[in-house]
Amino acid sequence: MPTFPDRAARNALADDCQRCPELADCRTEISWGVGSSDATLVIVGEAPGAGNPDADRWRGGNYTGMSYTAQHSGRRIRELFESLEYAPDELYFTNAVKCFPSDGEGSNREPTSKERDNCRPYLLEELTAIEPACVVPTGRHATETLLAAADRTLDGFLDAVLTPIRTDGLPPLLPVLHPSYQAIWRSRLGYEADEYRHAIGRALSELGAGPRGQR
Repeated sequence: MPTFPDRAARNALADDCQRCPELADCRTEISWGVGSSDATLVIVGEAPGAGNPDADRWRGGNYTGMSYTAQHSGRRIRELFESLEYAPDELYFTNAVKCFPSDGEGSNREPTSKERDNCRPYLLEELTAIEPACVVPTGRHATETLLAAADRTLDGFLDAVLTPIRTDGLPPLLPVLHPSYQAIWRSRLGYEADEYRHAIGRALSELGAGPRGQR
């Protein structure tokens, strides 16, 4: 079981953000980044999902107020990096969009480009403060949000997975599959589960962003 984060490590950058009125109206809590301010890796998701308010702990960022704390995606992505021997204090988890984008029927929709633009200053503030060795965007939308900060675009997400991207003004990026869709897309990249995990570890080590005990 991966480590569930301490709410004291939640990095709230505003008391009550109203930049996106539609998101402010449907959220329960802002899902702020959580983790170490000296993290080696910053793992970036798209936005908090619908979550489950009745879950014991892993209710999701819309209810916990902490990114990547859902039963499925949160546990999976945290378990992945802990299995690669990163200690919890080497990791920081956040989202490109901090509020749950409701589809009006209890599930989540894709954030709009305007919502991603509105939230990007928070993400850049986190990266500036933490100065990680590497940023790991999970999925296409998180990768596109980060590239937009460097006036770059993405030409085919699957081709970018596990391919380091260097830009002006940002730490190196290493896109990976979103944990919710990892099983679907991993085989298209030619990886079994363990092969994919080891490939992530190798790529991070080559970027000088391996876990503390391996540097």
